[in-house]
Amino acid sequence: MSHDLVIIGGGPAGLTAGIYGARAGLQTVIIEMAMPGGHAATTHYIENYPGFPDGVGGIELAEKIKQQVLRFGVEIIGSEVKAISKKNGDFVVETDSRQFSAPAAIIAIGTNWRKLDVPGESELRGRGVSYCATCDGPLFKTRDVAVIGCGNSGLQEGKFLLQFVNRVTFVEFLPDVTADKILYDRLKGEERVDFLTNQEVLSIDGTQRVESITVRDRGTGMQQTIPVSGIFIYVGLEPNTGMLSDIVDLDEKGFVIVDARMRTREPGLFAAGDICSKAIRQVVTACAEGATAAISAYHYLETMK
Repeated sequence: MSHDLVIIGGGPAGLTAGIYGARAGLQTVIIEMAMPGGHAATTHYIENYPGFPDGVGGIELAEKIKQQVLRFGVEIIGSEVKAISKKNGDFVVETDSRQFSAPAAIIAIGTNWRKLDVPGESELRGRGVSYCATCDGPLFKTRDVAVIGCGNSGLQEGKFLLQFVNRVTFVEFLPDVTADKILYDRLKGEERVDFLTNQEVLSIDGTQRVESITVRDRGTGMQQTIPVSGIFIYVGLEPNTGMLSDIVDLDEKGFVIVDARMRTREPGLFAAGDICSKAIRQVVTACAEGATAAISAYHYLETMK
């Protein structure tokens, strides 16, 4: 199927790019393998997105943006992208069911949660190991859980868990909590919360389900085993760039290198959102980059006429 603009990824960046592409008069399609909204849709509560003074649920925000996209006539295709190539001046996007082509494309396929790569993590995934508190938190009512990672995501999702679980133990590899102070201040005095910093996770323990976690103090070397029924892991992000290394430049961590107009090294190919090499990864910055990428794609297509 031929379009003017194909957008790969339906998170905040891809959805916003769809809005701007359609409003510029481009026949636009978005391909998203999962639920539109990306990581934002799995976040319980977002309070730093402009226009929502009382905050907004991640699913609610994602749905509002999606409905705005659909109102402008953008088609959202639920499919997994298998390959991206350039043939005869067009970008060809192959999915598990169809093929799409367009003279301009925007990559906005985002990231995956980084794994700890410790014994027990993969074996017990779905049996106590989770990367989404919003998805799985209600399964741990009245139980003790651990949240690995004390950045903004870890503390936000840990606060959400407190409405279900008995106790949350936050475990951080670095010597200090790295989340915004306002998030830390809300939790540090909570009776059902413990913070363990400067700790290395050695293993996630259990037979059929998670039973405990073993950590080691990076200063003293002392090990301890913490009984928990669930582990929620928030230790960073990995870019979904495995299929892109032959068509774009990547930085040392595998993120796509773009310029100020979100252009990659390949003319007509743009990138936006968390997949890009940058310092800040927030919903608001992803939306801004999606808008920039779509406007840049429009100008590129105009110069090609």
